[in-house]
Amino acid sequence: MTIEREYSTKLSVDGVTIEQRDIEMLDAIDQYGSMHKAADALGRSYARLQNRVVEIEEAVGTITERQRGGSGGGGTKLTQTARELRQQFDRHEAELNGVAQVTESVFTGTVRDRSGELATVDTDIGSVLALVPEETSDVQISVRSDAVVLTDPDEAPQTDGTSLRNQFTGTVDEIEPGDAIVRVSIRLGADSTIQALITKTSSERLALEPERTISVSFKATAARATSIESPTRE
Repeated sequence: MTIEREYSTKLSVDGVTIEQRDIEMLDAIDQYGSMHKAADALGRSYARLQNRVVEIEEAVGTITERQRGGSGGGGTKLTQTARELRQQFDRHEAELNGVAQVTESVFTGTVRDRSGELATVDTDIGSVLALVPEETSDVQISVRSDAVVLTDPDEAPQTDGTSLRNQFTGTVDEIEPGDAIVRVSIRLGADSTIQALITKTSSERLALEPERTISVSFKATAARATSIESPTRE
């Protein structure tokens, strides 16, 4: 099972929330040079568009300037404040997208033995050394995709010489390439998969493709368990 977080970019300024819809409005005003044309292009009423501009301006300052007359017949353009607002939104969205790409692979298991905060948990993919709460037996272990390390099986590090205490051999199931980051899904059993988030350069170096055998490693501290309450027996 894979859990994926979903996020939407928002900026809050003096009680006014700036969302993607507002950025689309600014983009349309910038593109068409007219609030009427922007409203038509977005399928919104001019009055509602104008009211939203006023709401945003009360929080951040003037974001549009009205140009009257002249050879071009006048129009509306964005102020420097509006452009800076768009840039800030874009930066925030880029940072958030980086977080949103991170998924968690979840494995269910039973605690076998414990050493302090760490415990060995028997799961469908094998024994996993993880951070486990005290006095728990049945647990779910979550491993973030950005904490998973992929290596060629012939180059896999020895467990006694590395902090990557959890090591498995799997088969590449699916590859989702991006501009710089690649998400890889690896089968670790008949019904279990784990996801890894690696750079495009690493993917190319490992020559990743479906059905390729690959070594999967992650630290014990990257595997975090939560308790599963067992049903009460009567």
